[in-house]
Amino acid sequence: MKKLITMMLTLTMVFSLAACGNSDNSGDSSGDTADSQAESQDSQEEDSSDASDADSDLANVKDKGTLVVGITEFEPMDYKDESGEWIGFDADMAKAFAESLGVEVEFVEIDWDNKIMELDGKTIDCVWNGMTLTSEVTSAMECSKAYCNNAQIVIVPSDVADKYQDKDSLKDLTFAVEAGSAGEEQVSGLELEYTAVKAQSDALMEVASGTSDAAVIDSLMAAAMVGEGTGYADLTYTVGLNSEEYGVGFRKGSDLAAALNDFFAESYGDGSMMEIAEKYGVDAAIVEQS
Repeated sequence: MKKLITMMLTLTMVFSLAACGNSDNSGDSSGDTADSQAESQDSQEEDSSDASDADSDLANVKDKGTLVVGITEFEPMDYKDESGEWIGFDADMAKAFAESLGVEVEFVEIDWDNKIMELDGKTIDCVWNGMTLTSEVTSAMECSKAYCNNAQIVIVPSDVADKYQDKDSLKDLTFAVEAGSAGEEQVSGLELEYTAVKAQSDALMEVASGTSDAAVIDSLMAAAMVGEGTGYADLTYTVGLNSEEYGVGFRKGSDLAAALNDFFAESYGDGSMMEIAEKYGVDAAIVEQS
């Protein structure tokens, strides 16, 4: 009997130890699983953060330390001074915006007709060059709020200006316009004969040389470059074809557009935007920012 009891006690202890061993192993396994899940969650959060940064143009600009601005030569918005530095209302505003982000600005001359391609190819971060907010632009780019009023106007030699005072009088003229510009859109819509050139300044040269009868350019550019006291004293502007607004374009979905809107509101509020506008004679065209 004693032997039977001893055997039963021995078996009970063996099973008890086995159970404890299984319980301990189970506890270790739970700990390992929890640690593994925590590491996995941390990894997912890091991956999500990396993906978010990769999708953020603002973060990328700050990371590389440069805001690359696509422009053409367009006085009074973007043009070079005697030392070769880019100046103008848009150029100075772009410099101030870059400074607010803690980065440098780099200006790159682009083919205006390829501005959307340049953006999508990430060779530039934005298009900031007196760009009219046309339906093509707003559908293909993430645009800032309008910051400046403008119009497309007809440029002709001063000695024949009295002949061209309305749209009907323009039908027999040959025009020069910047390729991909609002000016091209206007003459095309009126079914006028035209030649597309690289820049608005080239369109003026076409008229001055007699290669084209007329040009269509931005009113702000005309005020700075055409008429008495300018390089094109023998040219003048006549017919206004439309009214429009300027904006800055970024890649579709870019968070830089919202950052620029905030900067516009701040710079308008503290007077620095108007100070720059007065420097280049465009203060009457500035759109109130809020």
